Amino acid sequence: MAREGSVVVIGAGVVGVSAAYCLRLRGWDVVLLDKGEVCSGASYGNAGFVLPSHAVPLAAPGVMGKGLRWLMDPESPFYIRPRLDRELISWLLRFAASSTRAHVQRSAPVLLAMHRASQELYQEWVSKEGLDCDFTRKGLMALCRTASGYHEVLEEARFLGSLGVTFEALDGKAACDLEPAIRPGMTGGVYYPEDAHVTPGKFVSGLAAAAERMGVAIKTNTEVLGFVTAGEKVAAVQTTRGDFRADEVVLAAGAWSPPVARGLGLRLPIQAAKGYSVTTKRPALSPSISLLLGEARVGVTPMGELLRIAGTLELAGLDLSINRRRVDAIVSGARAYVSGLDDMEPVEIWRGLRPCTPDGLPIIGRAGRYRNLTVAAGHAMVGQSLGPITGKIVSQILCGEDPAIAIAPFRAERFQ
Repeated sequence: MAREGSVVVIGAGVVGVSAAYCLRLRGWDVVLLDKGEVCSGASYGNAGFVLPSHAVPLAAPGVMGKGLRWLMDPESPFYIRPRLDRELISWLLRFAASSTRAHVQRSAPVLLAMHRASQELYQEWVSKEGLDCDFTRKGLMALCRTASGYHEVLEEARFLGSLGVTFEALDGKAACDLEPAIRPGMTGGVYYPEDAHVTPGKFVSGLAAAAERMGVAIKTNTEVLGFVTAGEKVAAVQTTRGDFRADEVVLAAGAWSPPVARGLGLRLPIQAAKGYSVTTKRPALSPSISLLLGEARVGVTPMGELLRIAGTLELAGLDLSINRRRVDAIVSGARAYVSGLDDMEPVEIWRGLRPCTPDGLPIIGRAGRYRNLTVAAGHAMVGQSLGPITGKIVSQILCGEDPAIAIAPFRAERFQ
């Protein structure tokens, strides 16, 4: 069912662009705003994973314990910059309370359905729009050097298998046979054949260009300053380039969603988690499938003629500075698992802020006292994978339809 109306989408990352594209398909007049360029945030330099195998939320048993052990190590996979911040402390307490087996068992089936639906949309949109984005479905291997690491990833694989995820447990030799770029001496790995990867910047920019050809008005370098409200409705979005009036407003600004939402009296418990990536020319001996390096918590993704190494989760607020020690740590971590990286030719060092909620689930749906405001944010490290289906769900909400996937676990009110 198409619907006529106007909508302003705030945020031109993978979620906002997907929402704008889907809304335009449904007949909406769409304005897409971003304070920077299209895909200039976390959607640009991430690992590009499209992963049914990542159905376990960030808030899971054991995560907090590992984080505390790594807390004061600036080179660790998970780092919290020490600071007195009431919102961070509240977030950490909520995160600890959510990191239970019961939470994982409730959340994983819904996240799995989201990932699978999103992967179908990737295939559909790439084909329909002719997107040149290196979308490849060759699977992913979670690779481990130690017996304890292998036990951990195998335990998670068996849980996912109980939900219907296909996997193959591999010993060290079988892992090297499947991916010759792996260094000898690995304990083992788990291969997920359903998984895919994409060059994220190419995908988001290509989809934005397709949306613009369809009539979406894209306004870059347009920062939101506030809102004009009328009763229970947002009447206009105030920006550095004037006011934009609309029947509906979608907030999809990633890690920057909380400060924007405060202009409407809405508090979103989202913490910015900085991640880094190093993109290099693809070496002669290069992985042909995506790798998740277990103990190092590093992702390695082939992207056309390039190879990307990505990792770390750094809770440091809205801080985009580059900590070179952390960059070097993910590269050295990758070298311990993958051959051919000793003479890398770096093309780009990148950092971005991933939006993390305390229960590891995104916020999707109507929010606050305003009947025409929809929030789509808080996707943590899986925003690239969940972006398309989130955009489709947003369009269904605005069209007054029941979403394709039940979104009750994602409602904003769960934090009240």
